[in-house]
Amino acid sequence: MGFGVVFCFVVAMTSGTQPWVQVVLLCACVLLLFMTWLFGSLTVEVDEEELRHWFGPGFWKKSYQLLHIESAKVVRNSWFWGWGIRLTPHGWLYNVSGFDAVQIQLRSGRTFRIGTDDPQGLFEAISLD
Repeated sequence: MGFGVVFCFVVAMTSGTQPWVQVVLLCACVLLLFMTWLFGSLTVEVDEEELRHWFGPGFWKKSYQLLHIESAKVVRNSWFWGWGIRLTPHGWLYNVSGFDAVQIQLRSGRTFRIGTDDPQGLFEAISLD
């Protein structure tokens, strides 16, 4: 996203286009900066009772009671599922970078994945032993 912001800004400031085009490009810069702020990081916390995760400053907070988790496993996401919040064949994916994740299945049958740079650590933290 950083490249997109810089590119839009440089084009808006250096092109000899109509003023409305420059305004549109600057608005795109602001939108990209805002999206980077919202989705620039994914925080995952696990304590004795709960798994919680959220993007950036607390956007899209989710929490799950550990007693509702039936299983978890370390997985690798396909490159074409991308990043952010996506619906995949394995349920919802919450991810900001990379391809490693932990797939979680709830007792209700719902499945989702949380992307992480430490999949083994997250798996062990929610271990159902």
